[in-house]
Amino acid sequence: MHSKRTSIAAIFLAGAVMLSACSTAATPNTTSANSSASGSIQINGAGATFPQPVYAAWTYAYQYVDPSVAVNYQGIGSGGGKKAIIDGTVDFAGSDSLLTADEYTSGKDLQMIPILAGAVVPIYNLTLGSGAPTTPLILNGVLLAGIYNGTLTMWNDPAIVALNPDLASFLPAEKITAVHRSDGSGTTELFTKALTSFSPTWTAGGAASVEWPVDAAGNGIGGKGNPGVAAAVQNTPNSIGYVELSYALSNKIAYASMINKAGALVVANGASIESAMSDFANTFTDKLTNTIVDAPGKGSWPIAGYTYLVLHTTSTTDCVKTQKLLEYVRWSLTDSGAAKLATDLGYSVLPTSVQGMVLDTLGKVTCNGAAVPQ
Repeated sequence: MHSKRTSIAAIFLAGAVMLSACSTAATPNTTSANSSASGSIQINGAGATFPQPVYAAWTYAYQYVDPSVAVNYQGIGSGGGKKAIIDGTVDFAGSDSLLTADEYTSGKDLQMIPILAGAVVPIYNLTLGSGAPTTPLILNGVLLAGIYNGTLTMWNDPAIVALNPDLASFLPAEKITAVHRSDGSGTTELFTKALTSFSPTWTAGGAASVEWPVDAAGNGIGGKGNPGVAAAVQNTPNSIGYVELSYALSNKIAYASMINKAGALVVANGASIESAMSDFANTFTDKLTNTIVDAPGKGSWPIAGYTYLVLHTTSTTDCVKTQKLLEYVRWSLTDSGAAKLATDLGYSVLPTSVQGMVLDTLGKVTCNGAAVPQ
């Protein structure tokens, strides 16, 4: 269902993408490489599942922008993507998890490029009974930390009731089953970074792979990837989990609203993700990375993060492929049709200031010691 919905969205927007590509600076340069046979230039990527829906949509649309290029992206997790780009088995990686110092050293010339921002949302499966309001569950960061710490264990806990007065008589006197990723993932790293910021009681840190306190308490179960977490939540009454917003939207899974750091009730959407980006617009590292969880703005979603494309900044082999990869990345960042595909899937495109930094960085990529035409 997920891939079908993505393809349908891409089909409807393909015409707009083609028209946009013909009229914007994102159109690939006219070089001898552009006369290559259809799909003759293979660009392979792998990594995070967080951006996989938008990469699938972009892959479909880009065949109309430059038919000579065939982009393939496999969602194998951020850790797998980082290993693949370091090992040289892919042309680019997707990662929500930041490269470590050792990974930068091993990869020698790796650069992380923020490509989009997205939200992680708490999904849930609550047995409320007939007559219950259909309004979304409301949570805050302290409650989420307590649930995943294994210290907040009941759905009718007074702290949950206080945030959900309309559901007070419907919240069940049942244990909360907390579902988490069983595999190391950038989504988990983003989620646990948020938990670390939300509450001093969360002591497991912000990492892609976690020893979950709720497991030790007997209330936690793991699921592999977003599909595994979603399936576990959907099949387990009175459970909670976390997935990226695009996955929840595509699969029509209920997700909670949240009280953010400013004390405001917010819903995960493009506007609340953009607000989180704006709150931290001036805090990028020299490696072009940024953490935007628990943003202070009144309109900011508290579990937001950038998803990154990782590439090599120097090449000595196939300069045509390097050029085509950079053209694809620039199109993804600047084309109006590509932006619409992303926003329709629940992502937020980069602010102008961030986009400018990224484009400047792409302009420094070289092949055989020379700048790559873009």
